[in-house]
Amino acid sequence: MKGGKLFVFSAPSGSGKTTIVQYLLQQEELNLSFSISATSRDPRGEEKHGEHYYFITLEEFKQHIKNGDFLEWEEVYRDNFYGTLKTEVNRIWSNGKNVIFDIDVVGGLRIKKKYPERTLAVFVKPPSVDELKRRLKKRKTESEERINMRIAKASVELATAPQFDFVIENNDLNTALAEAKQLVSEFIGNE
Repeated sequence: MKGGKLFVFSAPSGSGKTTIVQYLLQQEELNLSFSISATSRDPRGEEKHGEHYYFITLEEFKQHIKNGDFLEWEEVYRDNFYGTLKTEVNRIWSNGKNVIFDIDVVGGLRIKKKYPERTLAVFVKPPSVDELKRRLKKRKTESEERINMRIAKASVELATAPQFDFVIENNDLNTALAEAKQLVSEFIGNE
């Protein structure tokens, strides 16, 4: 693989990483393109195949694993796999763009490990676990059981924050957006 830089944004679900990534994608001068992950789970809400995720069956996902088609992959929840197809990163790089990821902490750290010099890994930290739970409930996309599962997972994810290059605490969205833009801009400038 050859190409541009890689920007990993990871966080517990509900921390605001997707909002930050969407904002960065709108900043044309950063020359970013979103890496669409593959997943074995079903679409939620308005999610579309090829836009939000590549929705593939569990069997297809496992075949891609056997074929070595993933840059990284993880079974995030039982039978819910997520991963980054190598072809997706190559597609973005062939268009002359930098790749930005909205990805779980395990996948994010795996990408950083494979490309340490060209990856900026940023952890988005919520103000508190209580605020995280409030945000997840406000979405109204998941059951109470799923929310509790995400909250339990969040404590494990929060412990990985020191392994990232930078931590952005998302207390105030505008401050977090400005911080993220500055980090990405500076890393792009380090050529």
